[in-house]
Amino acid sequence: MSAADARRDLAALVALMHRARAAGDAAELGFVIVNESQQLLAYRQAALWREGTRRQVGALSGLSELDPTAPYVQWLAALFRHLAAQPGPDCRPLQAADLPPALAADWASWLPAEVLWLRLGGQGALLLARAEAWTAYERKLAQELAHCYGHALALFAPRRNLRELAWAWLKPGPRQRRLLLALLLAACVPVRLSVLARGEVVARDPFLLRAPLSGVIASIAVQPNQRVARGAPLFSLDATALAGQYALASREREAAQESYRVSAQLAVTDDKGKLAMAQERARLEEKSIAADYSGRELQRLQVTAPQAGVVVFSDRSDWQGKAVVVGEKVMTLADPAQVELAAWLPAAEAMDVAPGARIVLYPNGAPTASHAAEVLRVAYKAEAAEGGLLAYRIQARFTDGGAPRLGQMGTAKVYGGWVPLAYYVLRRPLTAARQWLGW
Repeated sequence: MSAADARRDLAALVALMHRARAAGDAAELGFVIVNESQQLLAYRQAALWREGTRRQVGALSGLSELDPTAPYVQWLAALFRHLAAQPGPDCRPLQAADLPPALAADWASWLPAEVLWLRLGGQGALLLARAEAWTAYERKLAQELAHCYGHALALFAPRRNLRELAWAWLKPGPRQRRLLLALLLAACVPVRLSVLARGEVVARDPFLLRAPLSGVIASIAVQPNQRVARGAPLFSLDATALAGQYALASREREAAQESYRVSAQLAVTDDKGKLAMAQERARLEEKSIAADYSGRELQRLQVTAPQAGVVVFSDRSDWQGKAVVVGEKVMTLADPAQVELAAWLPAAEAMDVAPGARIVLYPNGAPTASHAAEVLRVAYKAEAAEGGLLAYRIQARFTDGGAPRLGQMGTAKVYGGWVPLAYYVLRRPLTAARQWLGW
């Protein structure tokens, strides 16, 4: 090597040391280490490993951001952990044959054949990879550069790790005793146990309007949440099939009447006609019953409001043309002044809620409003609620006088008994731990 080459390398080394000392933060220093070191050492890939409270890959050459879940980054992390645990010099060349089989198997997928591993003091390590072998002169330059990088990284390292900080707080002393006493007193402070649940204002004792017959809904005469008077038409079923049956039954009744009239005339002069007249009378009664039944069923296709109120259902387009069976719920007729609160308490957060317990509804869209209520009933069995979650249905009566609008949604805060603050804070973690550990 000529003197000019040596002077050039020395100048590059000094420049890199200056850049490392001038770095403003750890991210900038990591960029200098993995990218600008190429001014002194020729390599294809570089990776920086950081030690400390979080041992991780700190920087990669050619990348501005790292994905910790990437296979390359995970393989590098395993490689750095293995090398950090091995005794040996701070600067050493590596090949795939120097690694355990589990790491060596993926070497060719991620790195060239020749690697130079440099320990950066206690701050981490630097890996340089290329296809050509590393000369003794290059290893010496790299070792000097790594010594400088280690000192620069120490400026951005935390002064004390988590273990030291924990020991500083927990070691015996007057401050620690006062802190422990304060924590014990705070843990015993009684607080009201509460759980948030989905709430909705529903009708109290609503009148359910069901399909009177099996068929297809032809039309809906009202809009959702519309006020109706007693006797107002609500919806009707398709009358095509029943109208045809009624017309056929009516014609059969007329034919039976004509046959009965003829047989009655013959019975005046013929004894055998009296027997035929009795048969025709029975046939006429049968056809009359069938026609009357079809007529009554045809009238039932039109459903009217049995009382005044507000009709509650989803949407007209959801029901028009829909096939229903007899007894299927179509809509609800409710009194808007008679409402109550329905809340769904998640089964995963269930607590003891007895009738008379306090519950408060916070309506959506009204951040300053709230409505107090009193629990009336709690379902004994959890059922699938909206979203597929298991929940216990709670019904409550509003107690503050100003009942909210029917159909109002919101968040219900269900209050339980008084418990220590420690139980309130640890209730969910302990429940989750018990489910996982089985104790």
